[in-house]
Amino acid sequence: MAGQALLSARGLTRDFRGFRAVDDVDLDVASDSVHALVGPNGAGKTTLFNLLTGFLRPSGGRIELDGRDVTGMPPEQVARLGVARSFQITSLFPQLSAREHVALALQSPSGLGWRFWRSAKLMGRYTERADELLAMVGLAELAHAPSASLAYGRKRALELAIALALDPKVLLLDEPTAGMGLEDVDRTVELIGRVRQGRTVVMVEHNMSVVGRLADTVTVLQAGKVLVEGPYEQVRADERVITAYLGAADAAH
Repeated sequence: MAGQALLSARGLTRDFRGFRAVDDVDLDVASDSVHALVGPNGAGKTTLFNLLTGFLRPSGGRIELDGRDVTGMPPEQVARLGVARSFQITSLFPQLSAREHVALALQSPSGLGWRFWRSAKLMGRYTERADELLAMVGLAELAHAPSASLAYGRKRALELAIALALDPKVLLLDEPTAGMGLEDVDRTVELIGRVRQGRTVVMVEHNMSVVGRLADTVTVLQAGKVLVEGPYEQVRADERVITAYLGAADAAH
């Protein structure tokens, strides 16, 4: 069951040279829930995501993580407090194996600024846990494979294992199924459904079928403001959402 808010924002605002990308947003992400941020292009989803993870500083407002004010903290500090982010554009080191990627994340206190001079012997202490995480995301048989050899969907699974290596309180997923075929989408939905146990997940996602299968709460953004928020079935039937984003054909399904 979803609990009290683990991640909250009040009056969150971000301006870019006179353009207000996020406009006075209030957000409460319940503990042990999946919370989806959706909306048309330019709605402010990615900007809000970047504000929550410290990659952007807000122009106004406040962000709290587990009751602690984290407004304006740099991303590595937010990460140390238990927020892990999986990026929309996969950024892996092509020559490193899947296991090496996860082991490096395990040895880093924040997942940022990895220390490449660590010896193989020191890194070896992380092998068992790295293999556990790879098994969790369905990559056990590909532990030795260099990331460059992995198919796109498997690279995204590896990216998720790297984020899980930080043992986050909050896992933020930026377009987790973007660019995937149907088989990879289904595999990723099943995977997120598994790793969400005991975690709080915030995801930006365009695929409304994925949102419907995973999200406990959906926040629809339009022009930087919260348009509608609630359970998926309630949100998808809302006339404002149909007009702004889904379209009548989608809403009828």
